[in-house]
Amino acid sequence: MKIVVLDGYTLNPGDLSWDAIKESGECEIYDRTPREQVVERAQKATAIFTNKVIIDAGIISQLPDLKFIGVLATGYNVVDVDAARDAGIVVSNIPAYSTESVAQMVFAHILHFTQSVAEHAETVSNGKWADSIDFSYWIRPQIELAGKTLGIIGFGQIGQGVARIGLAFGMKVLFNNRSKKETGLEARQVDMDILLENSDFISINCPLTDANKGFINRESLQKMKRTAFLVNTGRGPLINEQDLADALNNGTIAGAGLDVLSVEPATKDNPLPKARNCYITPHIAWATFEARERLMEIAANNLKAFIKGSPTNVVN
Repeated sequence: MKIVVLDGYTLNPGDLSWDAIKESGECEIYDRTPREQVVERAQKATAIFTNKVIIDAGIISQLPDLKFIGVLATGYNVVDVDAARDAGIVVSNIPAYSTESVAQMVFAHILHFTQSVAEHAETVSNGKWADSIDFSYWIRPQIELAGKTLGIIGFGQIGQGVARIGLAFGMKVLFNNRSKKETGLEARQVDMDILLENSDFISINCPLTDANKGFINRESLQKMKRTAFLVNTGRGPLINEQDLADALNNGTIAGAGLDVLSVEPATKDNPLPKARNCYITPHIAWATFEARERLMEIAANNLKAFIKGSPTNVVN
């Protein structure tokens, strides 16, 4: 069986092994594949793996031997799952591999806003502490999380992981979710307006749908506290980026920490990288070594389950 990994570099830039996937057949691995080379590289493949390479109906129609598409991520919008189903192709994704890592990144952004560790360390390196007449100084107010309110939008596994960390810090937790959730956590489900109006920190952890695209916009931002901070590790298009940039620059909210943007890599005309008190990481919440190791293991197991005739994590 021929297996082709179309864009394996972000999953494995060299610190993991592909051996678990290679056990299932002849395997060709490419760091990246431009669209015009997808069909050529995937010809005669029974199984392909993709992370961000788009596999649409046109490509599927040109790959008559293809029987399995493994998405190296949780989101599978890069594949036309309906066309794949019609062609008898199984599509599998990788659920729940990065819950702990993404929740950790949420608090990396939150703690940046509360303590400013890097900026304070830089002032020490630049000699400010050595020149200070006082034993202590701070370049922005220090904030204690205990007693603050954390609002979580989307209360699936990652949202609940964020809640558990917030509760450990002594925070009050509110959450908004499309359906009723009973989790056993000390968290209160509320409507969106109550969450926006009462939260000191808001973490977006919901999936992107046609209904919620751009739901963080001028109107919703104006409902937030002027002292509130927004963190998005979900999907970039959940936010109207110009509206957020305006809100930051106008002081409508205090700051934003983002791990995702509407177009990735970031475009030079995106207003957020230069917005006031906006800190952006390059979509790395998922990418701890441990999470990528789990992803690789699940991807290999998805393929092995397909070969055995009992496919797992099927999305179509």
